[in-house]
Amino acid sequence: LNPWDVMLCVSGTAIACENALVVAIICYSPALRTPMFVLVGSLATADLLAGLGLILNFVFQYVIRSETVSLLTVGFLVSSFAASVSSLLAITVDRYLSLYNALTYYSERTVLCVHTMLAGAWGVSLCLGLLPVLGWNCLHDRAACSVVRPLTKSNVTLLSASFFLIFLIMLHLYIEICKIVCRHAHQIALQQHFLTASHYVATKKGVSTLAIVLGTFGASWLPFAIYCVVGDPDYPSVYTYATLLPATYNSMINPIIYAYRNQEIQRSMWVLFCGCFQAKVSFRSRSPSDV
Repeated sequence: LNPWDVMLCVSGTAIACENALVVAIICYSPALRTPMFVLVGSLATADLLAGLGLILNFVFQYVIRSETVSLLTVGFLVSSFAASVSSLLAITVDRYLSLYNALTYYSERTVLCVHTMLAGAWGVSLCLGLLPVLGWNCLHDRAACSVVRPLTKSNVTLLSASFFLIFLIMLHLYIEICKIVCRHAHQIALQQHFLTASHYVATKKGVSTLAIVLGTFGASWLPFAIYCVVGDPDYPSVYTYATLLPATYNSMINPIIYAYRNQEIQRSMWVLFCGCFQAKVSFRSRSPSDV
């Protein structure tokens, strides 16, 4: 057994368990049907599928050796991780709109926008996953292989370019969100003639959280995306594993950042596991702009 494959399988198991819990909570709780939780559910579903894909890849690699199965597994993983990254972009857009169009955010137009974003994200992700299955692979041309076999160099270049584009869009949107948050704090300060300590702390916390969210995403995926572009298939496979493994950790961290910190999901977990939720305990419903 390759220890890197074992670590990827363990990572996939942890990812699947974490995100399966989030999906179960959202499906179990009728109150979690707002656009924000639909997006969180999409992210958890994509990460759940990615975790299952890592497990299946390990099983088929050591139990069923087949080129067809290998292509299907790689395509499944590409679709799942692409859907995860696309869902993160959709959540970022939703957070931006909840601040930029705060007065009209809670409307049917927002629901339509969310469903359109998700349909586009999953549609594009499915197409990207089907590319190697439909023939864009290097099974019959070893010279065209990339650092991720059996994907071709042009295939991983396309995937990396898509990631860089999404990362830049998210970076721009989070910068705009920071500007809006700081502007709101300044307006409150002008109305009250001074910036209170609580407003300063809240603003600083919001900006810090945004930096953590984007930093975690970039630190997880950037090394692998860069290596896919500059790497050579003749390089030792340990380089591919060493950059791919941190990328999988993003799907492990996503539930903590986007789900378990939310008080509505915490309450639903209480109800689901303990059945001892006390009605007198109040929880504040959080909007997408709460980060």
